[in-house]
Amino acid sequence: MNQKKAKNKQKKYKVHKDDITVIDSDIAKKAVVATALGNAMEWFDFGIYSYLVVIIGKVFYSGVSDSVQLVFSFGTFAVAFLVRPLGGMFFGMLGDRLGRKRILAVTLIMMSIATLGIGLIPVYASIGIAAPILLLLARLVQGFSAGGEYAGAMTFIAESTPDKKRGFMASGLEVGTLVGYIGGSGLVTLLTFILGSDTMLDWGWRVPFLIAAPIGIIGLYLRNHLEESPAFAAMEEKKEEETQKKPHVSMKELFLYHRRSILMCFVLVFFYNVIDYTILTYMPSHLTAVLGYGETKGLLFIVIVMFIMIPIVLAIGYFGDRIGNKRIIQMSLLGIILLSIPSFLLIGSGNNWQVFLGLLILGALLAGIKGTMTSQLPSLFFTEVRYGGLAVTYNISASLFGGTAPLLISWLINLTAVQLVPAYYLIFASVIGIVVVTLFLKNTSGKPLRGSPPAVAENHEIKEVIEDMDETLWWGEEKHKIDEKIEETDED
Repeated sequence: MNQKKAKNKQKKYKVHKDDITVIDSDIAKKAVVATALGNAMEWFDFGIYSYLVVIIGKVFYSGVSDSVQLVFSFGTFAVAFLVRPLGGMFFGMLGDRLGRKRILAVTLIMMSIATLGIGLIPVYASIGIAAPILLLLARLVQGFSAGGEYAGAMTFIAESTPDKKRGFMASGLEVGTLVGYIGGSGLVTLLTFILGSDTMLDWGWRVPFLIAAPIGIIGLYLRNHLEESPAFAAMEEKKEEETQKKPHVSMKELFLYHRRSILMCFVLVFFYNVIDYTILTYMPSHLTAVLGYGETKGLLFIVIVMFIMIPIVLAIGYFGDRIGNKRIIQMSLLGIILLSIPSFLLIGSGNNWQVFLGLLILGALLAGIKGTMTSQLPSLFFTEVRYGGLAVTYNISASLFGGTAPLLISWLINLTAVQLVPAYYLIFASVIGIVVVTLFLKNTSGKPLRGSPPAVAENHEIKEVIEDMDETLWWGEEKHKIDEKIEETDED
Protein backbone atom coordinates (compact mmCIF):
# COMPACT_ATOMS: atom_id res chain seq x y z
CA MET A 1 0.00 0.00 0.00
CA ASN A 2 2.78 2.44 0.95
CA GLN A 3 4.69 1.59 -2.24
CA LYS A 4 1.57 2.28 -4.28
CA LYS A 5 1.14 5.69 -2.60
CA ALA A 6 4.76 6.57 -3.26
CA LYS A 7 4.37 5.58 -6.90
CA ASN A 8 1.28 7.76 -7.27
CA LYS A 9 3.12 10.72 -5.72
CA GLN A 10 5.90 10.32 -8.22
CA LYS A 11 3.45 10.31 -11.12
CA LYS A 12 2.02 13.54 -9.81
CA TYR A 13 5.34 15.31 -10.44
CA LYS A 14 6.23 13.94 -13.87
CA VAL A 15 7.27 16.62 -16.35
CA HIS A 16 4.54 17.55 -18.79
CA LYS A 17 4.50 20.18 -21.50
CA ASP A 18 1.87 22.18 -19.62
CA ASP A 19 4.12 22.35 -16.54
CA ILE A 20 6.71 24.48 -18.36
CA THR A 21 6.37 28.26 -18.43
CA VAL A 22 7.42 30.13 -21.57
CA ILE A 23 8.55 33.64 -20.57
CA ASP A 24 8.40 36.43 -23.13
CA SER A 25 11.83 38.06 -23.40
CA ASP A 26 10.37 41.59 -23.61
CA ILE A 27 8.41 41.06 -20.39
CA ALA A 28 11.53 39.72 -18.67
CA LYS A 29 13.56 42.76 -19.77
CA LYS A 30 10.86 45.13 -18.49
CA ALA A 31 10.92 43.33 -15.14
CA VAL A 32 14.68 43.80 -14.88
CA VAL A 33 14.54 47.51 -15.77
CA ALA A 34 11.61 48.30 -13.45
CA THR A 35 13.08 46.50 -10.45
CA ALA A 36 16.64 47.75 -11.05
CA LEU A 37 15.34 51.33 -11.13
CA GLY A 38 13.78 50.90 -7.69
CA ASN A 39 17.00 49.44 -6.35
CA ALA A 40 18.90 52.35 -7.90
CA MET A 41 16.52 54.67 -6.03
CA GLU A 42 17.47 53.06 -2.70
CA TRP A 43 21.21 53.38 -3.36
CA PHE A 44 20.82 56.87 -4.83
CA ASP A 45 19.52 57.92 -1.42
CA PHE A 46 22.35 55.96 0.23
CA GLY A 47 24.91 57.83 -1.88
CA ILE A 48 23.55 61.34 -1.38
CA TYR A 49 23.12 60.89 2.38
CA SER A 50 26.65 59.48 2.75
CA TYR A 51 28.18 62.35 0.79
CA LEU A 52 26.03 65.01 2.52
CA VAL A 53 26.43 63.66 6.05
CA VAL A 54 28.54 66.61 7.23
CA ILE A 55 26.08 69.18 5.81
CA ILE A 56 23.10 67.28 7.21
CA GLY A 57 24.73 67.45 10.64
CA LYS A 58 25.13 71.23 10.36
CA VAL A 59 21.60 71.75 9.02
CA PHE A 60 19.61 69.52 11.37
CA TYR A 61 21.82 69.45 14.48
CA SER A 62 23.19 73.01 14.56
CA GLY A 63 22.42 73.28 18.28
CA VAL A 64 25.41 71.08 19.23
CA SER A 65 29.17 71.01 18.55
CA ASP A 66 30.61 69.92 15.18
CA SER A 67 31.82 66.53 16.46
CA VAL A 68 28.44 65.74 18.00
CA GLN A 69 26.70 66.89 14.80
CA LEU A 70 28.55 64.20 12.85
CA VAL A 71 27.70 61.53 15.41
CA PHE A 72 23.99 62.47 15.35
CA SER A 73 23.98 62.59 11.55
CA PHE A 74 25.54 59.10 11.26
CA GLY A 75 23.19 57.88 14.01
CA THR A 76 20.15 59.05 12.04
CA PHE A 77 21.58 57.27 9.00
CA ALA A 78 22.05 54.04 10.98
CA VAL A 79 18.52 54.09 12.38
CA ALA A 80 17.17 52.93 9.03
CA PHE A 81 18.98 49.59 9.50
CA LEU A 82 17.13 48.96 12.76
CA VAL A 83 13.71 48.89 11.08
CA ARG A 84 14.73 47.07 7.90
CA PRO A 85 14.04 43.61 9.40
CA LEU A 86 10.56 44.80 10.45
CA GLY A 87 9.92 46.09 6.95
CA GLY A 88 11.18 42.83 5.50
CA MET A 89 8.85 40.83 7.72
CA PHE A 90 5.84 43.04 6.95
CA PHE A 91 6.25 43.41 3.18
CA GLY A 92 7.71 39.93 2.70
CA MET A 93 4.69 38.15 4.15
CA LEU A 94 2.36 40.48 2.24
CA GLY A 95 4.27 39.79 -0.96
CA ASP A 96 3.73 36.05 -0.55
CA ARG A 97 0.00 36.66 -0.06
CA LEU A 98 -0.89 39.54 -2.40
CA GLY A 99 1.78 39.24 -5.09
CA ARG A 100 5.20 40.69 -5.82
CA LYS A 101 4.18 43.46 -8.23
CA ARG A 102 1.73 45.20 -5.89
CA ILE A 103 4.12 45.30 -2.92
CA LEU A 104 7.04 46.53 -5.02
CA ALA A 105 4.91 49.48 -6.14
CA VAL A 106 4.10 50.32 -2.49
CA THR A 107 7.73 50.17 -1.33
CA LEU A 108 8.85 52.41 -4.18
CA ILE A 109 6.18 55.01 -3.37
CA MET A 110 7.20 55.03 0.29
CA MET A 111 10.88 55.39 -0.52
CA SER A 112 10.26 58.23 -2.98
CA ILE A 113 8.01 60.18 -0.62
CA ALA A 114 10.40 59.78 2.32
CA THR A 115 13.45 60.86 0.29
CA LEU A 116 11.55 63.81 -1.18
CA GLY A 117 10.38 64.69 2.33
CA ILE A 118 13.96 65.06 3.59
CA GLY A 119 14.54 67.71 0.94
CA LEU A 120 11.50 69.66 2.16
CA ILE A 121 12.12 69.60 5.93
CA PRO A 122 12.82 73.05 7.43
CA VAL A 123 16.22 73.42 9.08
CA TYR A 124 16.94 73.39 12.81
CA ALA A 125 17.34 77.18 12.87
CA SER A 126 13.72 77.51 11.66
CA ILE A 127 11.75 74.95 13.66
CA GLY A 128 14.20 73.73 16.30
CA ILE A 129 14.04 70.15 17.61
CA ALA A 130 11.19 69.32 15.20
CA ALA A 131 13.70 69.31 12.32
CA PRO A 132 15.80 66.31 13.48
CA ILE A 133 12.62 64.52 14.58
CA LEU A 134 11.16 64.85 11.07
CA LEU A 135 14.47 63.70 9.60
CA LEU A 136 14.42 60.66 11.88
CA LEU A 137 10.86 59.80 10.83
CA ALA A 138 11.79 60.07 7.16
CA ARG A 139 14.76 57.76 7.67
CA LEU A 140 12.56 55.25 9.50
CA VAL A 141 10.14 55.20 6.54
CA GLN A 142 13.07 54.75 4.15
CA GLY A 143 14.46 51.86 6.18
CA PHE A 144 11.05 50.20 6.58
CA SER A 145 10.33 50.34 2.85
CA ALA A 146 13.87 49.26 1.93
CA GLY A 147 13.28 46.13 4.01
CA GLY A 148 10.78 44.96 1.41
CA GLU A 149 12.33 46.55 -1.67
CA TYR A 150 15.56 44.66 -2.34
CA ALA A 151 14.29 41.19 -1.42
CA GLY A 152 11.12 41.80 -3.44
CA ALA A 153 13.15 42.95 -6.43
CA MET A 154 15.35 39.83 -6.29
CA THR A 155 12.27 37.64 -5.99
CA PHE A 156 10.44 39.31 -8.87
CA ILE A 157 13.37 39.14 -11.28
CA ALA A 158 14.19 35.52 -10.41
CA GLU A 159 10.56 34.52 -11.00
CA SER A 160 10.21 36.55 -14.21
CA THR A 161 13.21 35.23 -16.13
CA PRO A 162 13.98 31.93 -17.91
CA ASP A 163 15.96 29.43 -15.84
CA LYS A 164 18.96 29.45 -18.17
CA LYS A 165 19.16 33.27 -18.23
CA ARG A 166 18.30 33.96 -14.59
CA GLY A 167 21.84 34.81 -13.52
CA PHE A 168 22.54 37.27 -16.32
CA MET A 169 19.19 39.06 -16.09
CA ALA A 170 19.18 39.15 -12.27
CA SER A 171 22.66 40.70 -12.30
CA GLY A 172 20.93 43.77 -13.76
CA LEU A 173 19.60 44.45 -10.28
CA GLU A 174 23.15 44.97 -8.99
CA VAL A 175 23.85 47.25 -11.94
CA GLY A 176 20.99 49.35 -10.54
CA THR A 177 22.76 49.36 -7.17
CA LEU A 178 26.00 50.64 -8.67
CA VAL A 179 24.31 53.18 -10.96
CA GLY A 180 22.24 54.53 -8.06
CA TYR A 181 25.26 54.93 -5.80
CA ILE A 182 27.35 56.49 -8.58
CA GLY A 183 24.46 58.81 -9.50
CA GLY A 184 23.91 59.96 -5.91
CA SER A 185 27.55 60.51 -5.04
CA GLY A 186 28.33 61.99 -8.45
CA LEU A 187 25.44 64.46 -8.23
CA VAL A 188 26.53 65.72 -4.82
CA THR A 189 30.13 66.10 -6.04
CA LEU A 190 28.99 67.99 -9.16
CA LEU A 191 26.69 70.31 -7.23
CA THR A 192 29.42 71.06 -4.70
CA PHE A 193 31.78 71.95 -7.54
CA ILE A 194 29.22 74.18 -9.29
CA LEU A 195 27.51 75.83 -6.31
CA GLY A 196 30.31 75.92 -3.77
CA SER A 197 30.27 74.94 -0.10
CA ASP A 198 28.31 77.94 1.17
CA THR A 199 25.45 77.55 -1.33
CA MET A 200 25.33 73.80 -0.71
CA LEU A 201 24.95 74.48 3.00
CA ASP A 202 22.29 77.14 2.33
CA TRP A 203 19.97 75.29 -0.08
CA GLY A 204 21.98 73.18 -2.54
CA TRP A 205 21.86 70.08 -0.31
CA ARG A 206 18.09 69.86 -0.94
CA VAL A 207 18.42 69.35 -4.72
CA PRO A 208 19.52 65.65 -4.71
CA PHE A 209 16.64 64.72 -2.36
CA LEU A 210 14.09 66.59 -4.49
CA ILE A 211 15.19 64.67 -7.59
CA ALA A 212 13.79 61.54 -5.90
CA ALA A 213 10.26 62.59 -6.92
CA PRO A 214 10.65 62.27 -10.74
CA ILE A 215 12.76 59.12 -10.36
CA GLY A 216 10.02 57.59 -8.18
CA ILE A 217 7.29 58.54 -10.67
CA ILE A 218 9.17 56.92 -13.56
CA GLY A 219 9.81 53.78 -11.50
CA LEU A 220 6.18 53.58 -10.38
CA TYR A 221 4.97 53.91 -13.97
CA LEU A 222 7.22 51.06 -15.09
CA ARG A 223 6.23 48.81 -12.19
CA ASN A 224 2.50 49.41 -12.66
CA HIS A 225 2.83 48.24 -16.27
CA LEU A 226 4.44 44.94 -15.28
CA GLU A 227 2.63 41.63 -15.15
CA GLU A 228 2.78 39.51 -12.01
CA SER A 229 5.76 37.16 -11.93
CA PRO A 230 4.98 33.91 -13.82
CA ALA A 231 6.03 31.72 -10.87
CA PHE A 232 3.69 33.48 -8.43
CA ALA A 233 0.86 33.54 -10.98
CA ALA A 234 1.27 29.80 -11.61
CA MET A 235 1.22 29.09 -7.87
CA GLU A 236 -1.97 31.10 -7.39
CA GLU A 237 -3.61 29.40 -10.38
CA LYS A 238 -2.76 26.00 -8.94
CA LYS A 239 -4.28 27.00 -5.59
CA GLU A 240 -7.51 27.99 -7.29
CA GLU A 241 -7.71 24.58 -8.95
CA GLU A 242 -7.26 22.72 -5.66
CA THR A 243 -10.47 21.60 -3.99
CA GLN A 244 -9.11 22.24 -0.51
CA LYS A 245 -7.16 25.48 -0.40
CA LYS A 246 -4.23 25.65 2.02
CA PRO A 247 -3.75 28.76 4.13
CA HIS A 248 -0.74 30.98 3.47
CA VAL A 249 2.45 30.02 5.29
CA SER A 250 2.76 31.75 8.65
CA MET A 251 5.95 33.20 10.13
CA LYS A 252 6.06 30.28 12.57
CA GLU A 253 5.89 27.71 9.75
CA LEU A 254 8.54 29.64 7.82
CA PHE A 255 11.09 29.25 10.62
CA LEU A 256 9.92 25.75 11.53
CA TYR A 257 9.95 24.04 8.11
CA HIS A 258 12.38 26.16 6.11
CA ARG A 259 15.26 26.35 8.59
CA ARG A 260 17.90 25.10 6.16
CA SER A 261 17.02 27.77 3.60
CA ILE A 262 17.00 30.49 6.26
CA LEU A 263 20.37 29.47 7.71
CA MET A 264 21.99 29.23 4.28
CA CYS A 265 20.60 32.63 3.27
CA PHE A 266 21.79 34.13 6.56
CA VAL A 267 25.39 33.01 5.97
CA LEU A 268 25.45 34.06 2.30
CA VAL A 269 24.13 37.52 3.17
CA PHE A 270 26.66 37.74 6.04
CA PHE A 271 29.80 37.45 3.93
CA TYR A 272 28.21 39.26 0.97
CA ASN A 273 27.35 42.34 3.04
CA VAL A 274 30.61 42.37 5.00
CA ILE A 275 32.55 42.42 1.72
CA ASP A 276 30.17 44.87 0.03
CA TYR A 277 30.00 47.45 2.85
CA THR A 278 33.72 47.20 3.61
CA ILE A 279 34.77 47.89 0.03
CA LEU A 280 32.15 50.41 -1.13
CA THR A 281 31.10 52.13 2.11
CA TYR A 282 34.08 51.95 4.46
CA MET A 283 36.94 52.46 2.00
CA PRO A 284 36.36 56.18 1.28
CA SER A 285 36.79 56.99 4.98
CA HIS A 286 39.77 54.58 5.21
CA LEU A 287 41.54 56.42 2.41
CA THR A 288 40.85 59.81 3.99
CA ALA A 289 40.97 59.30 7.76
CA VAL A 290 43.42 56.39 8.09
CA LEU A 291 45.76 56.89 5.12
CA GLY A 292 45.52 60.68 4.83
CA TYR A 293 44.42 60.85 1.19
CA GLY A 294 42.55 63.88 -0.10
CA GLU A 295 38.80 63.31 0.10
CA THR A 296 38.15 64.14 -3.57
CA LYS A 297 40.88 61.79 -4.83
CA GLY A 298 39.70 58.87 -2.69
CA LEU A 299 36.07 59.29 -3.73
CA LEU A 300 37.06 59.57 -7.38
CA PHE A 301 38.96 56.27 -7.19
CA ILE A 302 35.92 54.52 -5.68
CA VAL A 303 33.55 55.94 -8.31
CA ILE A 304 35.81 54.83 -11.18
CA VAL A 305 36.06 51.34 -9.68
CA MET A 306 32.26 51.15 -9.45
CA PHE A 307 31.97 52.12 -13.14
CA ILE A 308 34.37 49.30 -14.06
CA MET A 309 32.42 46.87 -11.86
CA ILE A 310 29.23 47.28 -13.95
CA PRO A 311 30.33 45.23 -17.00
CA ILE A 312 32.09 42.74 -14.71
CA VAL A 313 28.84 42.13 -12.78
CA LEU A 314 26.95 41.49 -16.04
CA ALA A 315 29.70 39.16 -17.30
CA ILE A 316 29.65 37.23 -14.02
CA GLY A 317 25.87 36.82 -14.28
CA TYR A 318 26.31 35.49 -17.83
CA PHE A 319 29.00 32.97 -16.91
CA GLY A 320 27.11 31.97 -13.76
CA ASP A 321 24.34 30.61 -15.96
CA ARG A 322 26.90 28.44 -17.74
CA ILE A 323 29.35 27.19 -15.12
CA GLY A 324 27.19 27.65 -12.00
CA ASN A 325 26.94 30.35 -9.35
CA LYS A 326 28.47 28.09 -6.72
CA ARG A 327 31.77 27.79 -8.57
CA ILE A 328 32.02 31.55 -9.14
CA ILE A 329 31.23 32.34 -5.49
CA GLN A 330 33.94 29.88 -4.40
CA MET A 331 36.51 31.45 -6.75
CA SER A 332 35.61 34.98 -5.61
CA LEU A 333 35.91 34.09 -1.92
CA LEU A 334 39.21 32.30 -2.53
CA GLY A 335 40.45 35.39 -4.36
CA ILE A 336 39.51 37.60 -1.40
CA ILE A 337 41.29 35.25 1.03
CA LEU A 338 44.48 35.30 -1.06
CA LEU A 339 44.48 38.90 -2.33
CA SER A 340 42.99 41.03 0.47
CA ILE A 341 46.30 41.64 2.26
CA PRO A 342 48.26 42.34 -0.98
CA SER A 343 45.46 44.71 -2.09
CA PHE A 344 45.53 46.69 1.15
CA LEU A 345 49.32 46.86 1.01
CA LEU A 346 48.97 48.42 -2.45
CA ILE A 347 46.29 50.81 -1.14
CA GLY A 348 48.59 51.89 1.68
CA SER A 349 51.62 52.37 -0.56
CA GLY A 350 50.98 56.05 -1.27
CA ASN A 351 51.37 55.59 -5.05
CA ASN A 352 48.22 56.62 -6.93
CA TRP A 353 48.40 53.82 -9.48
CA GLN A 354 49.03 51.18 -6.82
CA VAL A 355 46.18 52.53 -4.68
CA PHE A 356 43.84 52.35 -7.66
CA LEU A 357 45.04 48.82 -8.55
CA GLY A 358 44.41 47.62 -4.99
CA LEU A 359 40.87 49.07 -5.03
CA LEU A 360 40.23 47.59 -8.48
CA ILE A 361 41.26 44.08 -7.36
CA LEU A 362 38.86 44.27 -4.41
CA GLY A 363 36.11 45.71 -6.61
CA ALA A 364 36.49 42.94 -9.22
CA LEU A 365 36.28 40.24 -6.53
CA LEU A 366 33.19 41.92 -5.05
CA ALA A 367 31.65 42.02 -8.54
CA GLY A 368 32.06 38.25 -8.69
CA ILE A 369 29.76 37.93 -5.69
CA LYS A 370 27.38 40.71 -6.73
CA GLY A 371 26.84 39.07 -10.12
CA THR A 372 25.68 35.81 -8.55
CA MET A 373 23.80 36.67 -5.35
CA THR A 374 20.70 38.20 -6.95
CA SER A 375 19.91 34.88 -8.64
CA GLN A 376 21.35 32.57 -5.96
CA LEU A 377 19.49 33.91 -2.90
CA PRO A 378 15.92 33.63 -4.32
CA SER A 379 16.65 30.05 -5.40
CA LEU A 380 17.02 29.00 -1.74
CA PHE A 381 13.30 29.36 -0.98
CA PHE A 382 10.06 27.85 -2.27
CA THR A 383 7.72 30.11 -4.23
CA GLU A 384 5.12 30.37 -1.48
CA VAL A 385 7.66 31.66 1.07
CA ARG A 386 10.30 33.18 -1.21
CA TYR A 387 9.52 36.87 -0.70
CA GLY A 388 8.93 36.57 3.04
CA GLY A 389 11.81 34.20 3.77
CA LEU A 390 14.28 36.21 1.73
CA ALA A 391 13.14 39.60 3.07
CA VAL A 392 13.26 38.58 6.74
CA THR A 393 16.56 36.70 6.56
CA TYR A 394 18.34 39.16 4.29
CA ASN A 395 17.49 42.22 6.35
CA ILE A 396 18.33 40.66 9.73
CA SER A 397 21.73 39.50 8.46
CA ALA A 398 22.39 42.78 6.60
CA SER A 399 21.49 44.86 9.66
CA LEU A 400 23.70 42.79 11.96
CA PHE A 401 26.75 42.52 9.72
CA GLY A 402 26.46 44.90 6.76
CA GLY A 403 25.53 48.15 8.48
CA THR A 404 27.96 47.47 11.34
CA ALA A 405 30.99 46.59 9.18
CA PRO A 406 32.35 50.17 8.80
CA LEU A 407 31.78 50.89 12.49
CA LEU A 408 33.46 47.66 13.65
CA ILE A 409 36.46 48.13 11.37
CA SER A 410 36.93 51.74 12.46
CA TRP A 411 36.76 50.72 16.12
CA LEU A 412 39.29 47.90 15.67
CA ILE A 413 41.74 50.19 13.85
CA ASN A 414 41.51 52.76 16.64
CA LEU A 415 41.98 49.99 19.20
CA THR A 416 44.91 48.20 17.53
CA ALA A 417 46.42 50.89 15.23
CA VAL A 418 46.70 48.11 12.57
CA GLN A 419 45.84 49.39 9.08
CA LEU A 420 45.28 45.87 7.72
CA VAL A 421 42.23 45.27 9.93
CA PRO A 422 39.83 45.60 6.94
CA ALA A 423 41.78 42.89 5.09
CA TYR A 424 41.63 40.57 8.11
CA TYR A 425 37.88 41.10 8.44
CA LEU A 426 37.36 40.35 4.74
CA ILE A 427 39.40 37.16 5.09
CA PHE A 428 37.49 36.11 8.21
CA ALA A 429 34.11 36.51 6.48
CA SER A 430 35.35 34.79 3.30
CA VAL A 431 36.74 31.76 5.16
CA ILE A 432 33.35 31.19 6.81
CA GLY A 433 31.67 31.72 3.45
CA ILE A 434 33.81 29.33 1.43
CA VAL A 435 33.42 26.53 4.01
CA VAL A 436 29.62 26.84 4.08
CA VAL A 437 29.27 27.26 0.31
CA THR A 438 31.51 24.27 -0.43
CA LEU A 439 29.85 21.92 2.05
CA PHE A 440 26.21 22.91 1.96
CA LEU A 441 25.24 25.07 -1.05
CA LYS A 442 23.61 23.28 -3.98
CA ASN A 443 24.18 24.56 -7.49
CA THR A 444 20.83 25.88 -8.76
CA SER A 445 21.98 27.73 -11.88
CA GLY A 446 19.89 26.86 -14.91
CA LYS A 447 17.44 24.81 -12.82
CA PRO A 448 13.81 25.62 -11.92
CA LEU A 449 13.24 27.66 -8.78
CA ARG A 450 12.12 25.61 -5.79
CA GLY A 451 8.36 25.15 -5.89
CA SER A 452 8.11 26.56 -9.42
CA PRO A 453 7.80 24.79 -12.78
CA PRO A 454 10.63 25.07 -15.32
CA ALA A 455 10.77 28.38 -17.21
CA VAL A 456 12.13 28.76 -20.76
CA ALA A 457 12.55 31.62 -23.22
CA GLU A 458 11.39 29.83 -26.41
CA ASN A 459 8.85 27.12 -27.24
CA HIS A 460 11.48 24.94 -28.90
CA GLU A 461 13.26 24.60 -25.54
CA ILE A 462 10.33 22.69 -24.01
CA LYS A 463 11.31 19.36 -25.58
CA GLU A 464 14.91 19.79 -24.46
CA VAL A 465 13.82 20.53 -20.88
CA ILE A 466 11.61 17.44 -20.76
CA GLU A 467 14.45 15.24 -22.05
CA ASP A 468 17.01 16.67 -19.65
CA MET A 469 14.89 16.55 -16.50
CA ASP A 470 14.62 13.47 -14.30
CA GLU A 471 11.38 11.46 -14.39
CA THR A 472 10.13 13.48 -11.44
CA LEU A 473 10.68 17.15 -10.73
CA TRP A 474 12.91 17.69 -7.70
CA TRP A 475 11.02 20.85 -6.79
CA GLY A 476 7.75 18.94 -6.66
CA GLU A 477 8.84 16.01 -4.49
CA GLU A 478 10.78 18.17 -2.02
CA LYS A 479 7.81 20.50 -1.66
CA HIS A 480 5.50 17.56 -1.08
CA LYS A 481 7.67 16.36 1.83
CA ILE A 482 7.39 19.74 3.56
CA ASP A 483 3.62 19.81 3.01
CA GLU A 484 3.38 16.38 4.65
CA LYS A 485 5.32 17.63 7.72
CA ILE A 486 2.99 20.63 8.06
CA GLU A 487 -0.08 18.38 7.79
CA GLU A 488 1.32 16.00 10.44
CA THR A 489 1.98 18.92 12.79
CA ASP A 490 -1.53 20.28 12.26
CA GLU A 491 -3.01 16.85 13.03
CA ASP A 492 -1.00 16.60 16.26
